[in-house]
Amino acid sequence: MDKTSRRGPRTSGRVLVYGASGHTGRFVVAELVRRGLEPVLSGRGSDRLAELGRRYPGLEVRPADAGDAEALAKAVVDVAAVVNCAGPFLDTAGPVAAAAVEAGAHYLDVTAEQPAVQALYRAYGAGGVPRGVVVLPAMAFYGGLADLLASAVADRVGGAAEAVTTAVGLDRWWPTEGTRATGRRNTARRLVVADGRLVPLEEPARSRTWDFPAPLGRHAVVDLPFTEVVTMHRHLGAGRIDSYLSRAPLAELRDPATGGPQASDGTGRSAQRFAVDVRVRVDGVDHRAVATGRDIYAVTAPLVAEAVIRVLDGRVRAHGAVAPGEVFDAADFLAALSPRPLEVELS
Repeated sequence: MDKTSRRGPRTSGRVLVYGASGHTGRFVVAELVRRGLEPVLSGRGSDRLAELGRRYPGLEVRPADAGDAEALAKAVVDVAAVVNCAGPFLDTAGPVAAAAVEAGAHYLDVTAEQPAVQALYRAYGAGGVPRGVVVLPAMAFYGGLADLLASAVADRVGGAAEAVTTAVGLDRWWPTEGTRATGRRNTARRLVVADGRLVPLEEPARSRTWDFPAPLGRHAVVDLPFTEVVTMHRHLGAGRIDSYLSRAPLAELRDPATGGPQASDGTGRSAQRFAVDVRVRVDGVDHRAVATGRDIYAVTAPLVAEAVIRVLDGRVRAHGAVAPGEVFDAADFLAALSPRPLEVELS
């Protein structure tokens, strides 16, 4: 259907959470409720959605398979925004975003898959959405957080960013089944930015050591880019962008014997500790931004919920397919989440 027939965006209303019954989806639903929004529970597993609905008796449940365009169209009726938490996003982002945009709803997701973000940028860039609609992939721990940190530094320092280097430190990694399924599905060559262009990561990937804030300390890290490289490339203009990850937790992720995350407190968060350390080089000088906290899955919920609220109340700098630091005032966004659930330091 021609995009001129699509409806414009709503500025208030319910928020459909696709993949609501998954591990991250449950955190997102709880955070949206805490922030005073009304989630609509959706996704592929009707039994799990029904169970979640019993925990939130006032919320509507709308099951829909990502491969069923008619069911998705019904699911997004009269919602203001859609948050997609259901990976692999190579399979779900396209159809769920299409249903949202067709209905005039904003679309956000939490993907760490580079090709999924690239596909959405291609589909909804250059006027590919109704006026005022935001399409915001990777609004999560992987992707969005590092993008916001780099953007906050770049905005504060001024001048053109020459290089951006991100290091993600984890003390351990208890992967969800969704993470494992995504790893099996996403076999695309990872991308970095060299000479201002997205290019395949060189093999073997580069390794180095990185000094993270306490309690993580010094880690061996390996060049392993996620969606932050694609989102930063969209708007920061840096000639070189790399992203590193701790080696030891990566080995846990790849070990089939490693169990999933277990709640260590009443919020459901695991005991996992993380640090996202971003260095932005401007005029030959490195400037730093660091965020620390607990549980990479749980912290995605306040990140994407804050984004939903800002999109709905109009605190955005752009529309269409956008990156987090492109659409939001990055420093103000991070300040809203600090010191809890994030501790953020810019230097």
